[in-house]
Amino acid sequence: MEIKKATEAVSSGVATAAQLATINAMAKAKLTAEQIYVFSLRLCDDQVDRDFERFDTQALPALAQMFVGKTGILDHCWSSENQVARIFQTQVVREENVSYIKAWAYIRRGRHTDEIIADIEAGIKKEVSVGCAMGRSVCAICGSDYGVCGHQKGEYYDGQLCCAILQEPVDAYEFSFVAVPAQREAGVIKAVGRQGRTLKELAETYGAQAEYRQLYQQALLGQQFEKQLQDEVVRLCLSLDLGAEETVLRGIVTKAGAEDLQKLKAALTERMRLLQPAVTQLPRVGMDRQPLESGFLI
Repeated sequence: MEIKKATEAVSSGVATAAQLATINAMAKAKLTAEQIYVFSLRLCDDQVDRDFERFDTQALPALAQMFVGKTGILDHCWSSENQVARIFQTQVVREENVSYIKAWAYIRRGRHTDEIIADIEAGIKKEVSVGCAMGRSVCAICGSDYGVCGHQKGEYYDGQLCCAILQEPVDAYEFSFVAVPAQREAGVIKAVGRQGRTLKELAETYGAQAEYRQLYQQALLGQQFEKQLQDEVVRLCLSLDLGAEETVLRGIVTKAGAEDLQKLKAALTERMRLLQPAVTQLPRVGMDRQPLESGFLI
């Protein structure tokens, strides 16, 4: 699905009286309508994006409020020199099959910002992406925390696409004017449950997208291995009838590290071998065979 996060510049660029009052409530010095340029933009929506993630529809109102007062920058470069705009109003817009956060921002006219304003009016600077933090990432297939259930983003299960649903907004950092990325992996920058810049953002900043993709694939393989290890430990515990229910066992193994799980699996496997030794149905080499009673032979 194509995701567009395009700014929607108002035709005049002039703030209304109500908008000017809101802006001046945020500014230290009183601004006039001639000093600022106002435009609207679509920040983010609840549709599946290029990372096979989407914002939870119910999370959008709280996230929209967090974006009020946040800065607009260029290319997600967190420096004061790149600050060009500021959001002063947001709302959640609900259309037929999509909900999205619409925001209004202003730019102070003068010097290099006049070039940015001209690019907005010319339709050159259109695409934006957001930087924010979400508290939870939930699997769309089973509803559990994504990464512990074994379902993979981008895969289909019984005809349903697996994606990570981002819930519980923690903070909103900024929105940024960006170019449309040539590589599909270079999508919306989001941080889940942590502050600061993400590894993906750093890879995009320093041109290390190939290394990032390789690390990402290795991480997926590691998650699959850990899930298989957890399943094997739970199976062994149930086979040995340790008296614990499967839900309790899974809660324990999900908190254990891979190294501890491997040691536990080895110990359980040895215990299983001692309690249930394998018995062959064929006689061993050199085994004395018991003679048959000839009187019962026909």
